[in-house]
Amino acid sequence: MQKSTRLGPFAASLSLAVLGFSALPAVAQAPKDSVTICQTLEPPILDPTGGAAAAIREVTYDNVFETLLAYNGEGRIEPRLAEKIDSSADGLTHTITLRSGVTFHDGAALTAEDVKFSFERAMAPDSKNSQKWIFAPIDRIEARDARTVVITLKSFAGDFLDGLAWADATIFSAKSADKAATEPVGTGPYQFVRWNRGDRLLLKRNENYWGKKPTIPNATFRFISDPQAQVAALTAGDCDAHTNLSAPEAVPQLRANAALRVTIGRTEGETIVAMNNSKPPFNNPKVREAISKAIDRSQVNEGAISGFGTLIGTHFSPNHPAYVDLTGAVKYDPAAAKKLLAEAGFPNGFSVTLRLPPPAYAQRGGEIVAAMLGQVGIKVSIEPVQWAQWLERVYRQRDYDLTIVAHVEPLDINIYARDGYYFGYNSEAVKAAVARTKSAKTEAERNAAYQEAQRLITADHANVYLFMLPKITVSRAGLTGMWTNWPVPANPLAALSWQ
Repeated sequence: MQKSTRLGPFAASLSLAVLGFSALPAVAQAPKDSVTICQTLEPPILDPTGGAAAAIREVTYDNVFETLLAYNGEGRIEPRLAEKIDSSADGLTHTITLRSGVTFHDGAALTAEDVKFSFERAMAPDSKNSQKWIFAPIDRIEARDARTVVITLKSFAGDFLDGLAWADATIFSAKSADKAATEPVGTGPYQFVRWNRGDRLLLKRNENYWGKKPTIPNATFRFISDPQAQVAALTAGDCDAHTNLSAPEAVPQLRANAALRVTIGRTEGETIVAMNNSKPPFNNPKVREAISKAIDRSQVNEGAISGFGTLIGTHFSPNHPAYVDLTGAVKYDPAAAKKLLAEAGFPNGFSVTLRLPPPAYAQRGGEIVAAMLGQVGIKVSIEPVQWAQWLERVYRQRDYDLTIVAHVEPLDINIYARDGYYFGYNSEAVKAAVARTKSAKTEAERNAAYQEAQRLITADHANVYLFMLPKITVSRAGLTGMWTNWPVPANPLAALSWQ
């Protein structure tokens, strides 16, 4: 588990001396025919439709695999494999024209049948797709000809086309889909070469790519979880860029290195203390409220990520026009928290386990949260788990009390309306509000429904809402094209070039 020193009563940081900043070496020059991108987490698999881990998307989205539509770095959706989409006046029929001349990495031509296969695969009862809401409105899919797909919906869904830009709507070939977890074959600008588990993944330029060919022929993703090792790799020149640095306290020193460029951007990552609402004592609203009042989000933000996060009071991004500022709705008040616990039947508190995934924000934030909860009598046992364990035990099996994690998908407040989701939260009012976000015919109606959902989950203290995870990108000064913001977790390599 990440160890930390204390700043004030709760805040945590790492010693700059430990990080080795007494002298920052110049970054070595790398060959211009390759780029090495470092990231914190290694993907458990490489099929973005087979797992919820953001690390899968960071490696494969718009690199190996492509979707009909795609997000760009500014959060706008643009065409990718779809040349155009014509929608009927009632929004129930979408006629998709595919680009011509697109082939998969194995040489097979992209056809309408591949789109039909990919979506029916995602809709299958045994599908592990984590965003089945994208496909839920579909009534039927017709491959009208080689380049034309007609999708008919059962009912209007205002977010259906947006969903086609998510990695979970990746287009596969029926010939190679079964191998996607370990030997991915897509249509993207880069193709898979080799995966050395625990270390790195190698890609090479797709010389038959349908679009503009990347300028850098070879790309490597390296996986470095330790924050100190991330900084060392950057300063030594072993990483040409790090997608989201886990050592925010190192930013001033890295900015002082003329060979490196540091940018602070935004993500869609609502970072929360998730509570298992279906399990005693967290099924008691007073207990959830007590936990919410026992946590000082400002100090968690400062200690976990050096204050670079944006405080939130609900599960919604401030980047969206429907955002409601609820940061003042739940105030830090340990005395009130103790009183609520007594009213709930726990005058002496209780014991819980806090299961933490590997990212530094979770490890550091977990220590601070545990100390704060201890102040009101809640005795916290911290249990660090690897990402695969977190996905299996916490996310899939709901075997946890508390956890800390960032939910990085855009507009993901709809998870509070899902039956069986790992929060164990169940509210008919929230389900109705989320349903209205999908059925709304105007942006004003949709935003009003989003706002109602935000207020409801905050009033229910469904979780503790901490901050929006920042994107701290560090890259070599000569490398351009890295995304400053993360509207989705992705690192499109085709946008990179050496100056």
